[in-house]
Amino acid sequence: MTQYIADNEHFSEVITRIANVRHSLVIGTADIKDLYVKVGAESKPFLAVLDSLVKRGVEVRLLHAKEPGPNFCDDFDKYPLLIKRLKRKLCPRVHFKIIVFDCEMAYIGSANLTGAGIGMKSDGKRNFEAGILTTDLNLVDSAGDHFNAVWSGEFCKECKRKSFCSDRIK
Repeated sequence: MTQYIADNEHFSEVITRIANVRHSLVIGTADIKDLYVKVGAESKPFLAVLDSLVKRGVEVRLLHAKEPGPNFCDDFDKYPLLIKRLKRKLCPRVHFKIIVFDCEMAYIGSANLTGAGIGMKSDGKRNFEAGILTTDLNLVDSAGDHFNAVWSGEFCKECKRKSFCSDRIK
């Protein structure tokens, strides 16, 4: 299955699948903000979803380009388990948007982990976004391999942007 995802489908087709991850979730994004999502009838910080995954023993790795703003940080502080068990790295060169669900499905697209990108913003306020959601294992593996190469610091030795690294991988 490979499906084109546009605009508000990022929320309905991508974000809603995150809560059902069983073993591992990797998220690569340039920008992350205080994203809110629907959980049942309620609106909650996306961090609450990540917290519930971590409580269930799901490995969650988050790779992003810059430190998030104060609203995200205030929300993050409400989830002490995430401080201990969410694996997070920064790389200022990350611009890809990749989410890999249980090594079985991947989102590859343009949407950052923000309300306007992939969250609950109304149609008149959200960004125009595009991507694919796929279970094609060649694409899933390629997205995961790309994420893992950056995560592991494969490019750090030759990187020309080290002066912008606030949290060097290697």
